[in-house]
Amino acid sequence: MSESTVLRGITWNHSRGFVPLVATSQRYAELNPGVEIIWEKRSLQAFADHPIQTLTEQYDLLVIDHPWAGFAASSRALLNLGEVLPPTFLADQAANTVGKSHQSYVFGGYQCALAIDAATPVASWRPDLLEKAGETVPQTWQDLLALARKGLVVFPGIPIDTLMNFYMLCCTQDEPPFVENEWAVSDTTAAGALEQLRELASLCTPDIFNWNPIRVYETLATTDRAAYCPFAYGYSNYSRQGYAEKLLIFGDTVTIAGHGHCSTTLGGTGLAISASSKHRAVATDYARFTAAGEIQKTLYVENGGQPGHRSAWLDPAVNARTHNYFLNTLPTLDNAYLRPRYGGYMHFQDHAGDVVRNYLLYGGDTTTVIADLKRLFEESTLRGIAQ
Repeated sequence: MSESTVLRGITWNHSRGFVPLVATSQRYAELNPGVEIIWEKRSLQAFADHPIQTLTEQYDLLVIDHPWAGFAASSRALLNLGEVLPPTFLADQAANTVGKSHQSYVFGGYQCALAIDAATPVASWRPDLLEKAGETVPQTWQDLLALARKGLVVFPGIPIDTLMNFYMLCCTQDEPPFVENEWAVSDTTAAGALEQLRELASLCTPDIFNWNPIRVYETLATTDRAAYCPFAYGYSNYSRQGYAEKLLIFGDTVTIAGHGHCSTTLGGTGLAISASSKHRAVATDYARFTAAGEIQKTLYVENGGQPGHRSAWLDPAVNARTHNYFLNTLPTLDNAYLRPRYGGYMHFQDHAGDVVRNYLLYGGDTTTVIADLKRLFEESTLRGIAQ
């Protein structure tokens, strides 16, 4: 390898998103003298919203969200890893996926990233505060509402998370959106989901409408303002001794009568390579190194990462370190809903969250809300065709 091989990467600004990549890059450089990998970070909001096409011109390595898979397949802005990685390695990744994490980065046969991180909204709580209040972990939606009436519940209410929770309630009640290029959710189910979310939100502090999952977890771990969160994208960091002031315990979601546990909306992140990179071979080798099961369940998770390889989620040492975060939430991951990834989908995601959040905040006519969502869906499909 060249003595001057320098790769630049962009990830998101949290211990879970930044530190494990720095750690794996440092070790990779030690094993491959002459290689240097420099990571930069951006906010969680920018990670969710900012288009990746400009980033591919500046960085060799990109940590991305899987809804960009359709754009990647049509634009070819990211390297097709299915063409450059060994079939045996890719087969191992597929066999050891957490939920649909691995396949979420494959669109139209184009593999735009490796699932190095797996997440979906899960439940979390402060055992000490529940015990102090004489309460137990809620098991059903009705239990959740009862706990919320006592002022003990919070959840993230910014637009993107609100939209993901709307998907969750539609999926749980047997009508997932975006089936076979159709909106697919009946007006009755959509209205019911909106009303369920509004009722729950009305029982929580209005501050939640400015909170993302990290803010929710910081509030739970550093204050006594609430004891339970029913669904927020999981962060195993908060289940590790010493990370935050108070330890959080994580588990599966509540059930809805007749439908089982809530089917939350898959998140996580993937490691992608810019098609414009001048160091494709080195970048590909580093990606393979980082996504491998042995690294995922050791160096990666030991440095705050939340692995995408299933062997890490089942590993006794990993679970001992995290108060069984991974074993407790694996059923939720396996039950998670995979968002659409067609080329124009991000237009819908960028705007629909505001529509749902405004209804939760201010109320109004669900018919109007649903009409707005359908309009945004039609616009997004037209954008996908245009791409």
